Amino acid sequence: MLQNILIKPASGLCNMRCDYCFYCDEATKRNIPSYGMMEEKTIKNIIRKVLRQNVKNVCFAFQGGEPTLHGLDFFKKVIELENQYNTHHCSILNSLQTNGLCIDENWCSFFKKHNFLVGVSVDGIESVHNLYRHDKNEQGTYHRIRENIKLLEKYNVEYNILTVVNRQVAENIKQIYKEYRENGWNYQQYILCLDPLGEQQGQKEYSLTPEIYGQFLIDLFQLWYKDWRRNRAPYIRQFENYIGILLGYPPESCEQRGICSVQCVTEADGSVYPCDFYVIDEYKLGNFNTDQITDFFESNKAKDFVMQSKKLHKKCLQCKYLPLCRSGCRRSRIKDEMTGTYYNYFCEGYRRFFEICGPELANIAKYIKRQKEGMKKNL
Repeated sequence: MLQNILIKPASGLCNMRCDYCFYCDEATKRNIPSYGMMEEKTIKNIIRKVLRQNVKNVCFAFQGGEPTLHGLDFFKKVIELENQYNTHHCSILNSLQTNGLCIDENWCSFFKKHNFLVGVSVDGIESVHNLYRHDKNEQGTYHRIRENIKLLEKYNVEYNILTVVNRQVAENIKQIYKEYRENGWNYQQYILCLDPLGEQQGQKEYSLTPEIYGQFLIDLFQLWYKDWRRNRAPYIRQFENYIGILLGYPPESCEQRGICSVQCVTEADGSVYPCDFYVIDEYKLGNFNTDQITDFFESNKAKDFVMQSKKLHKKCLQCKYLPLCRSGCRRSRIKDEMTGTYYNYFCEGYRRFFEICGPELANIAKYIKRQKEGMKKNL
């Protein structure tokens, strides 16, 4: 069953030129760099085939490139098609990840009316954000995005902040965390900045090293933990997932599951890929316009994609932190050609983080467990 699907209605088209954009890198490695704007027949086939599965919950997540470039009429058609094909009356969540440049009052009104969850990409404080997140004219975008976030707040649109952790974000996280707190940004995601696919890691100006990333996690966690003890901590997905793992819950973040799954990332032409980080020709699983959903999961490419993520290096298997770390995201792994197994480039950073912050993570998990047990006794 497919319950979550990531859709790229404008392919890799974007009104920004971020230096580290992993999707621009992927596009250059395909025979067709851009698939343009998604046609109505394609979004119709996607929604129709997903909703006829008779699942209880479905999330349509729109990303890019920049999905708002397709225009508001496209998303109005999305709502129309969802209503038309939701014959099983499942619960539908629509989310949209945006750079924020196109957001105006019309978009905000639409998001609010149809309960969209909006993710806005912001890379910390102005000086750090504008280093790499600029428009096609090489102008900084921070102030425009901040003003558009205020519009989301004006319309009471539910939103969160997604920050790409590049070297400069990592090294300035203390100031960034303080500003986010002052802005009232209580839902935060921090995503590893990816080096170009197939290239040696750590070589770009924006690249992370294991040492820098490990210190970033420590600094961020210690700031967050101090606020957690004061009962005012923001939701930071990575930490919440680690605590959930300690409590016996499966993490919702694929990076923290340790094993890849087939996410059915869908390009503008309807072609399907197992993961947003592997939208290149060799990983193509099929097309919503011609194939059934079961075909995507049952293909040999899909099975091999999942199998490769299970091949962990012996140093991972012997590490006491593996139950928490799970060797991180596949895109950050390095292959040992002698054994055909993988270990994470950021291994030493994760190890240092768990050595220093692991006890506090465990204490939080124990506290939450005691709270839940106390609530059960009082029922």
